[in-house]
Amino acid sequence: MLQKTLSILLCFSLYTLTFAQNTFQIKGFVADANSLQPIEGANIISNNLYAITSSEGVFTIKNIAKKTYTFTVSCIGYKSKTFTVNATPKMEAITVYLTESATELNEIEVQGKTKKRELQESPTVSYVVSEEFLNKNRENSLMQTLSKIPGVSTISIGSGQSKPVIRGLGFNRVVVVQNGIKHEAQQWGSDHGLEIDQYGIENIQIIKGAASLLYGSDAIAGVVDIQPTKTPLKNSFNGEVNLLGESNNDLLGISAGIQSRKDSWFYRGRLTYRDYGDYKVPTDKINYENYIFELDDNNLRNTAGKEANASFSIGYISDNIKSETFLSNVNAKNGFFANAHGLEVRSSTIDYDSSNRDIDYPYHTVNHFKVTNNTSIILNNHTLHLDLGFQNNHREEHSEPSAHGYMPKPTNTKEREFDKNTYALNIRDAFSPNNQHDIVAGINVEFQNNNIGGWGFLIPKYNRFTIGAFAYDQFEINSNLHFLAGIRYDYGVLNTKSYFDWYQSKVDNSDGSTSNVYLQRAQNKTLDFGNISASMGLSYLQNNTTYKINVGKSFRMPLSNELASDGVNYHMYRFEKGNLNLDPEESYQLDIDIDHTTELFSIGVSPFVNFFENYIYLNPTSNYYETLQIYEYTQSKVFRMGGEFRASSTITKNLQLNLSAEYVYSNQTNGAKEGFTLPFSPPLSGLFTINYQLKDFYFLNKPQLSASYKIAASQSEIVPPEEKTDGYQVLNMSLVTEMDLIKNNAPVAMRIKLNNVFNTKYFDHTSFYRLIDVPEAGRNLSISLTIPF
Repeated sequence: MLQKTLSILLCFSLYTLTFAQNTFQIKGFVADANSLQPIEGANIISNNLYAITSSEGVFTIKNIAKKTYTFTVSCIGYKSKTFTVNATPKMEAITVYLTESATELNEIEVQGKTKKRELQESPTVSYVVSEEFLNKNRENSLMQTLSKIPGVSTISIGSGQSKPVIRGLGFNRVVVVQNGIKHEAQQWGSDHGLEIDQYGIENIQIIKGAASLLYGSDAIAGVVDIQPTKTPLKNSFNGEVNLLGESNNDLLGISAGIQSRKDSWFYRGRLTYRDYGDYKVPTDKINYENYIFELDDNNLRNTAGKEANASFSIGYISDNIKSETFLSNVNAKNGFFANAHGLEVRSSTIDYDSSNRDIDYPYHTVNHFKVTNNTSIILNNHTLHLDLGFQNNHREEHSEPSAHGYMPKPTNTKEREFDKNTYALNIRDAFSPNNQHDIVAGINVEFQNNNIGGWGFLIPKYNRFTIGAFAYDQFEINSNLHFLAGIRYDYGVLNTKSYFDWYQSKVDNSDGSTSNVYLQRAQNKTLDFGNISASMGLSYLQNNTTYKINVGKSFRMPLSNELASDGVNYHMYRFEKGNLNLDPEESYQLDIDIDHTTELFSIGVSPFVNFFENYIYLNPTSNYYETLQIYEYTQSKVFRMGGEFRASSTITKNLQLNLSAEYVYSNQTNGAKEGFTLPFSPPLSGLFTINYQLKDFYFLNKPQLSASYKIAASQSEIVPPEEKTDGYQVLNMSLVTEMDLIKNNAPVAMRIKLNNVFNTKYFDHTSFYRLIDVPEAGRNLSISLTIPF
């Protein structure tokens, strides 16, 4: 079905391309070769003929004689380009893509209030990830791609499952937003990835630090905001096909996207499919719980997977209204390293090494459906934004049935099932009463309904309702000095449902007798939480230097697993127990950012200080449930500090150096683990990158060779039963280039990447598999092509 749909999509694209307007004049379109966005003010010149592109990048030259012309297209900030056209009544529109000229581009960036200038004026410490960065650094998942940004890392499990971590904090402390709506799945689990297609994303804003003011509870550590893509040009059609192959896990992937606009209406569509086998690690054996597991050809058995994603949106735009409705469905099936799912695999009859592409037990299937609508209405000096969203996340975890304790052997393989529906509504009004104030006020409403199934129990059914109201003002004291302050109040209700085991357990009575009973794991309980968040900050621009300081208070409602879990987590091989007496987390954070940028170099530093009044974490106890150690959720005061350093320099016209470093210090100041750090705390690390622009070579245009050398220190700051992790160094290399394979089309982009060049065996302290002695992936060669049309 997927292949048929993709074929129809591509055929439709080719048909539309060949349908040209019949007119006796030269029409054309000029765009940026990298971003494909229109270029305004480009000059199109020939003998006695002249045109300038409009704000939409189009131009028209009328009343020309029937003959052959050669035009030169030029624009400040871009390399000039020539094209030849035979002027006939049936000639097609011309499309010209200009490539950037770095030296001249800097001259453009200082003119007017660009997006870059707006970000500089905002006191919020944030980082904008461009489409170019995503294309050059794409890894197996979106979060692995973003982990190359200082202060951002991932907690990963397997090839394609990872979740974001900002300055050492992850799970529900980092909010992921797509098209203005919080992505809601089963993000509480360490083995649950992020169900978002990383293709077709143009812009991501990462906020490091407390952001509850704008995004509500859960944004206590930061935000990954995947922003809506830009509206296509009027009367335009374009698209791209992305191809990807990798050697380490034999991955094959394809993604095709199109977008078009006719006057006020526009649409977009994208299909993505990826299939991969077990990934290889630089070791031939794993030591888990004192058992040695041999690996066949270094394959981490049963880590294969496949994904199929589809998305479509339709929108309308006019002078005062813009509305876009977006639908997406992400479907994945991923295997888990069999030996990490308990020790029963020792007696399994499954031949895990018969193929590196099959998906045996244990595995999970995930389907995430999402529909959102974003509408903006301009009324005088007010802009009203309305975001609506519905999401359904259906997840099943399957494993070989086996008896545990009093639980008899189940009759099927469905160990756990989660079905979660989330409804969201955001309303905000942005208005400027004068030239000095930009005021935003709004409300966020969200309702969740989570159902469970399967023969294993970990968290109960629950309903959760949250509502928050906020307002903030960015005040321009003068053109270089801006002050922002805001306040927010959130209220939430969590209603958990009771649950009893489906089998009987033997319990001891007070009179010395025993009984067989259905144990109650969860009870009907209604809890409500409310709290205030606030933030204020200052930004100051002085020539090439930007100073920012921001202080904020955030809070986070406890999750259902933190409050009411009572079961075995076989992915972690432990018994987890919630605590209904937990209070909401409250956090206070100070952020500072200083950036100095010139034509030849830039340097910046972003320190922070953070204090949690009652940080929630899973604490190992001395008690056991059958043979599994019991972990209980508890709270403690936590002090954290750290930051990021970044620098880049253009040594010569073709040589650029980049350096970044990050460090986080955490300390629990009371509670059972007083004096210890937090689990999965990232060690001190640095990344040194060299980019060298080579000369054009045959059909390769602008080839750029890059080498990235990451150095991570050993991590001795741990929380028992964590173990210390040795430091490591790993080298990655890549070559990106362009090829003019299709006349009058944007060039084809190719990237060849070699990760872990020396096949180094190392352990990432923020990786889940590090706990079971599984090193990071070995050497991987990948080749990707992006073919625009």
